[in-house]
Amino acid sequence: MYQLLDTLGVFGLLVVFIVTIVGMIFLFRAVMNKKTSQILDENRQSDVRTKKYYSVDITKYSTLLGVIGLNLSLAFTLAAFEFPDFGEKELVDLGTLDADVEELIEIPPTEQKPPPPPKVQQPEIVEVPDEEEIEEEIEIDLDVEIDEETVVEEIIVSDEPEEEETVSNEIFTIVEESAAPKGGMQAFYQYVAKNMKYPSQARRMGIEGKVFVQFVVDKDGTITDVKAIRGIGGGADEEAVRVVKNADKWTPGKQRGRPVRQRIVIPINFKLQ
Repeated sequence: MYQLLDTLGVFGLLVVFIVTIVGMIFLFRAVMNKKTSQILDENRQSDVRTKKYYSVDITKYSTLLGVIGLNLSLAFTLAAFEFPDFGEKELVDLGTLDADVEELIEIPPTEQKPPPPPKVQQPEIVEVPDEEEIEEEIEIDLDVEIDEETVVEEIIVSDEPEEEETVSNEIFTIVEESAAPKGGMQAFYQYVAKNMKYPSQARRMGIEGKVFVQFVVDKDGTITDVKAIRGIGGGADEEAVRVVKNADKWTPGKQRGRPVRQRIVIPINFKLQ
């Protein structure tokens, strides 16, 4: 019962109470109307006497008394639900609190042995020969402007000293005596200006810029392995490679008095005017 009261609550009980009263009223009215109809059908002739002696009619307060009795019954029922229960209840034994304080045991710190020192591996000593070949790329700044009037600029040859190298068939970039065109650089200028033609495609497209041509001067001075390592397109790269390939032999570079192969890079500038 208490669970039902806790579930419904005060508002729920009030709603149930009102609904019950209304239902009982309608039920009582229906029963009384039916009963009255039957009585009226059976005793139609007694209506005159009922009206005549209304003051002594014992059924005139029956509806009111029924409603009052119903309300009193519901009130007593709800009061019984709310009546407290004074029965003995079992108390839950929560036990006794143990007030004894456990003694704290002091644990001595654990001694950790230091880790063994790492093994040092002795590096292997590699013998390096006294003569080490250092290959670096030397760039000969050949800034040649090729236009319709064929303007040729100066070429500055940069030669840096280097330690002695082993003379072999490999390609060097820096040597004691750098390779040079026969007849001097001026003759090479004239050759470039005379033979270089501005490509028609590059002229139509308005392409200008520098083409860097790389080649190797062999021991006999022959120019080999000619290629454009950075170009501008429009046929300018191929034209620069063609002119350098067709150039005459150069004087080869020398290392300790012996001719060696040397790699050369020259920039050729294409400019419209």
